[in-house]
Amino acid sequence: MTALHEQTVIGFIGTGVMGKSMAGHLLQAGYRVLVYNRTSAKAAELVSRGAEVKERVADLAREADVVITMVGYPRDVEEVYFGTHGIFENAKTGTYLIDMTTSTPSLAKRIYEQARDKEMHALDAPVSGGDIGAREARLTIMVGGDADTFERVRPILERMGTNIVLQGPAGAGQHTKMCNQIAIASNMMGVCEAMAYARKAGLNPESVLKSIEAGAAGSWSLSNLAPRMISGNFEPGFYVKHFIKDMGIALEAAKEMELDTPGLELAKRLYDQLAASGEENSGTQALFKLYDR
Repeated sequence: MTALHEQTVIGFIGTGVMGKSMAGHLLQAGYRVLVYNRTSAKAAELVSRGAEVKERVADLAREADVVITMVGYPRDVEEVYFGTHGIFENAKTGTYLIDMTTSTPSLAKRIYEQARDKEMHALDAPVSGGDIGAREARLTIMVGGDADTFERVRPILERMGTNIVLQGPAGAGQHTKMCNQIAIASNMMGVCEAMAYARKAGLNPESVLKSIEAGAAGSWSLSNLAPRMISGNFEPGFYVKHFIKDMGIALEAAKEMELDTPGLELAKRLYDQLAASGEENSGTQALFKLYDR
């Protein structure tokens, strides 16, 4: 099946920390991009670069050939797709729908089934790589859905990411993202503990990082977030509140599959504690504050 042409009109819903960069890459590639964000000011930079802002989801959905959603929570996804003024009630037959929000596998399947019934095409395609990956178009994109739909939109996904894998049928992308978040959850505790230990031992954390990131301890979180911890930069590349949401989804899915995830449970408790202390809008690296006291 041939890919979509460059005259494709792309609607992008959710232009926050990551969505803004992702939509920007599509603009740079020459696509006509329509944007919607509940806080319209967040779309201002994209509009200055040529994006067209829409006041309602319905207005965007009616005009777009492809609709990409990158919103906060499963409830937001549900509202955007199934609401009276949402995508399904307003998009035209044949529209391609790509939800890049980290959401629940069950909701991804529901969107897929509704799209099929309305003769549309849906993929769940959550991402990993944070603000850096979004800014540099190096996101990992985990996709669930039909292979022919995936191949048609692949050129669009390739404008935003480099590691793009079709994992299986609808919901498989979201399940894969849960694997990603489970691995990160325990790793973040290890990174924070290592950096706190370095300080307590009187070592230079930057020097320690230089040694350990090149060995068996190496990880994306260690290389990208430990430097922020050391410098006291807790600005969000990925919000604490959104990571808590993701861990909650993963815990619920694991429970349904009768899988024990003690590392994930501990990380969730620590991040809940961090959020309760007023850090829910900080970046996930702010977990370091619980250790560095």
